[in-house]
Amino acid sequence: MPIRWYGPANPNDPIYRHFNRIVNVTLHAGVFAAVNSGLWFVQGMRHPWTHLNWLTEVWLVLLLGQLISVVVQRPSAEERQAPLSASEASTADTNEPTS
Repeated sequence: MPIRWYGPANPNDPIYRHFNRIVNVTLHAGVFAAVNSGLWFVQGMRHPWTHLNWLTEVWLVLLLGQLISVVVQRPSAEERQAPLSASEASTADTNEPTS
């Protein structure tokens, strides 16, 4: 199920920034998997490429570094429970569905 963001995008919101970082690391992991699996497949079909191990290892370290950065920058409980400002509360009220 995709991540949904209800209401207007607010780059100052810590939860919005956290979800943005999660989406970025997910895209990075997908590109890593696609490119590396393709390169290893081509290497298996053709002659060996001696630097492919280095490329894969360095890229994996960068990906893991980004993942650790996302986990460390996770919003604290206080930031997740912070009340909305007056302007954010008024826009949140107008976006709620009526029953």
